Amino acid sequence: MMADNPTNKRTIPSVSLTTARTGASTQADAMGMRSMQQRAYARRGEQYLLINSPPASGKSRALMFVALDKLANQGLRQALIVVPERSIGGSFADEPLTASGFWADWTVKPQWNLCNAPGIDEVKVAKSKVKAVAEFLAGTDQVLVCTHATFRFAVEELGVEAFDDRLIAIDEFHHVSANPDNRLGSQLSQFIARDKVHIVAMTGSYFRGDAEPVLVPQDEARFQTVTYTYYEQLNGYEYLKSLDIGYFFYTGRYLDAIMKVLNPSLKTIVHIPSVNSRESTKDKHKEVDEIMDALGTWKGVDPATGFHMIALPEGRIVKVADLVDDGDPAKRSRVLTALRDPAQRSNRDHVDIIIALGMAKEGFDWIWCEHALTVGYRSSLTEIIQIIGRATRDAPGKEKSRFTNLIAEPDAAEALVVAAINDTLKAIAASLLMEQVLAPRFEFTPKNAGAKEGFDYGPVGYVEGKTNVGFSKESGQFHFEINGLVTPESPEATRICREDLNEVITAFVQDKSALERGLFDRENTLPEELTQLRMGKIVRDRYPDLSDTDQEAIRQHAVAALNLTQQAKQLASGNAEAGDDLKTNTALLDGVRKIAMDVRDLDIDLIDRINPFDAAYAVLSKAMDEKTLKQVAATIAAKRVNIPYEEARELAMRAVRFKQERGRVPEITSPDAWEKRLAEGVAALARYRAERQASNV
Repeated sequence: MMADNPTNKRTIPSVSLTTARTGASTQADAMGMRSMQQRAYARRGEQYLLINSPPASGKSRALMFVALDKLANQGLRQALIVVPERSIGGSFADEPLTASGFWADWTVKPQWNLCNAPGIDEVKVAKSKVKAVAEFLAGTDQVLVCTHATFRFAVEELGVEAFDDRLIAIDEFHHVSANPDNRLGSQLSQFIARDKVHIVAMTGSYFRGDAEPVLVPQDEARFQTVTYTYYEQLNGYEYLKSLDIGYFFYTGRYLDAIMKVLNPSLKTIVHIPSVNSRESTKDKHKEVDEIMDALGTWKGVDPATGFHMIALPEGRIVKVADLVDDGDPAKRSRVLTALRDPAQRSNRDHVDIIIALGMAKEGFDWIWCEHALTVGYRSSLTEIIQIIGRATRDAPGKEKSRFTNLIAEPDAAEALVVAAINDTLKAIAASLLMEQVLAPRFEFTPKNAGAKEGFDYGPVGYVEGKTNVGFSKESGQFHFEINGLVTPESPEATRICREDLNEVITAFVQDKSALERGLFDRENTLPEELTQLRMGKIVRDRYPDLSDTDQEAIRQHAVAALNLTQQAKQLASGNAEAGDDLKTNTALLDGVRKIAMDVRDLDIDLIDRINPFDAAYAVLSKAMDEKTLKQVAATIAAKRVNIPYEEARELAMRAVRFKQERGRVPEITSPDAWEKRLAEGVAALARYRAERQASNV
């Protein structure tokens, strides 16, 4: 059964993006640079540079351009390229850049590409290469490529001072963490403190770390950021037109449901669950065998590639690469070599399905992948972003791409219902984040702040006194005026509102309490409890040194970006279901503009009164049967307690602001639910303080 079969009501595309295919992101200038690479090269003089750009946008080549300039024109002696695993080292192999118009070629002498070292044990290989790093630093050759592990061991043995006057380029930068236990993160802080190296950091994730930040704030402030959005990347492709992201609920064993979403006519990467997860049968090799058996009849193994040959029921042979089987190193090496064969890069028929567990994620470049199918939950949103990136490469004839998360439906009758609900919430959080990542970026200003150059405000243009919405086709940004919007005061808060809103939104959608209450306890939860209290606490905890005004500005900008994206998505989806002839590549824009037309004055208070999880609930109600949904909601509601102290304190602070704005205190008998809640918070805080005072007597 195909994954998008309309009769299968439990397959829900929660995110859908259709692009204009402008070709802009794949077109090169006279120096051979694509759009993102031009943007990075323009900032090549920065000592600390962060390239925040999607998979397949050309980060590796952007680094080559920047590094060559630093070596030739900025006085740096050498460049060390650091990648998380050896398989990614191939992305930094020799490139004849002069053939495309650049002034130098990228060359790595074979002995200095340490990722090509033989061996299976990554740690042993990494340790054995520390001597090679020392020899490189003592010589005159200019470029070395090694793994994160090799670099960590080299810094430990040689000291940070041994790397003075060099460029250190860290690929997949989200592996770094400010946690003291993260050695690479600690070493990075030492390099920044010594301030005698240049650092280029590259990541395909739009947020840096799931629970721990990559850098402490004072170090992060040293970096200049080059941001290239998913919207710019995908909208500028030549071939890929649409991307769907969704989840499919199943009951029982995933192996009995997988063929409902695994379509053998699509080039697919299947990631089976970790053996420690609830979804796993605890026998990963048997799971691979069952998947291949479900596909068809096994016809043997190709001796040249190691791919399994499977005959489908209609007779067609599909080639399956098994990256789960790690029992025979020679066999796995043969499969990996076949997958990386540069001569087969343009051959769409080289392989059909790849089954993996821990591999084929970040840095895995298979341009023909049309479907990334992941079984079970992934605790890391960064990992999910990386997996989705496997399916977002542009390739001739590849018009559609999708990511599907096959997940077990929560059963409130089971003892593990809490774990199942938690996993469901993780899947929804990932979906919400991807909606935000894929949307064009917002630029918010207070009402009547004036038109922005380069933005189209529709047939009438910018009109003073009305809600104005502008869109820039060139940058893929919205300009949105909001009445009552607080403007950030400090440069840091301005930067956060411009660059890091997705970081704030990531923390919010990962907030288990917010998700539970916003999805499953809707009748007892006011939207303001989510948008003002929960989001407010997240902003204060994340940016404790900013002023109250700056914290409120960031909160408002984050809530506006999240809620406007969600509401626009609902409007566009509703119009499509009603049969309206919307241009799909402008559906989100049309939805946002419809919001502007439906309200005379779009106010931040109005935005605060929208539950950010409304759209997600609408999707969930279609994906999950009504009985299960009600059982889960009852389980969540039963956990609800009286107002906790922290929430009561926040409500009381909001009540003070209410009094300042309206000249009176909130009344507990008010018909307005939010005013009543503020009054309840004040009363609850008074009770807490009275109890504490009594206990101290």
